[in-house]
Amino acid sequence: MTDQPERPDGLKAELLEIALDAARRAGDFLRDGRPADLGVAATKTSAVDVVTEMDIASEKLITGLLAERRPNDGVLGEEGASVAGTSGVQWVIDPLDGTVNYLYGLPSWAVSIAARVDGETVVGVVHAPVRGETFRAVLGEGAFLNDSPARVRPAPEPALALVGTGFGYRAERRAKQADVLRELIPHVRDIRRGGSAAIDLCDVAAGRLDAYYERGLNEWDYAAGDVIAREAGALTGGRPGEPLSPDLTIAAPPALFEALQTRLDALGAWHD
Repeated sequence: MTDQPERPDGLKAELLEIALDAARRAGDFLRDGRPADLGVAATKTSAVDVVTEMDIASEKLITGLLAERRPNDGVLGEEGASVAGTSGVQWVIDPLDGTVNYLYGLPSWAVSIAARVDGETVVGVVHAPVRGETFRAVLGEGAFLNDSPARVRPAPEPALALVGTGFGYRAERRAKQADVLRELIPHVRDIRRGGSAAIDLCDVAAGRLDAYYERGLNEWDYAAGDVIAREAGALTGGRPGEPLSPDLTIAAPPALFEALQTRLDALGAWHD
C-alpha cells in the first residue's frame, strides 16, 4: 500500500503541454527582448544588469503561467522562486541557461523546465530559440528534438569520444577543473565547451556529443536535460554509485559511461 494518491493517466501529457508553452513563451521573450547592442558592452556592468533583469523577468513569466494553470504545484527556480506546493508536482526552472552566451550574442542558450511528480522527474523541456530547437522528453516515452526522435550515438571507445564539459565561475574551481581536463584530454578524441549545461545534456541525447560531464551544476541546470538524455538512451549519474548532483554530473551511452565515470572519479573531478 502507498500513501501517495493515484495519479491520473493524463498528468504527464498535461505537464508536458504546460512546460512547452512556458518554455516557448519565455524563449520568445528573451530572444525578442534582447537589446541588439548588448554584446558591444559585454564587459560593462550595465550589460550584465540587463541580462540579470531578463533572467528574472523570464522566471516571473514562467512562474506566473504555472500559477495560473496549476496553482497548487511547487516551484524551484534559479532566480529565487521557491514554492512548496501541495499537489505532489514540482517544477524545476532555469529561465536562462547559458547567460554568458546570451550576453555575447552566441546562440547556445536555453530555457529549461522540468516537472517532478512525487520527487521523480517525469517531464523535461529545453527550448533553445536562436538554434530553433526544442528538446522534450516524458519519462518512459522517449526523447525528441523538435518532432524527430532523439537517440544517443553508439558508444565509441573512450579514446574516440567527443566529450562536452563546462567550468565554474570561481577562479579556484576553474583551476581545478583545468587540472582535470589536462589529465583527461589525452584519453579522449577532443573536448567541447558549449556554455549551457542543459543544451550539452541535450546534445548527448541528440548524438552531437558522445558524453558530457561537469562539476558545480544545480538542480535547475540538469533536471530537464537529465530526463531528456536518459530517455534518449544515455546513462546519467555522479560519482560511482551516486546520482548526478552538484558534485558531479555525467551523461554518456551505457558502454562509455562507466569508463568515463571511473576516470573522472580517479581524477577528482568531483571536488575542488
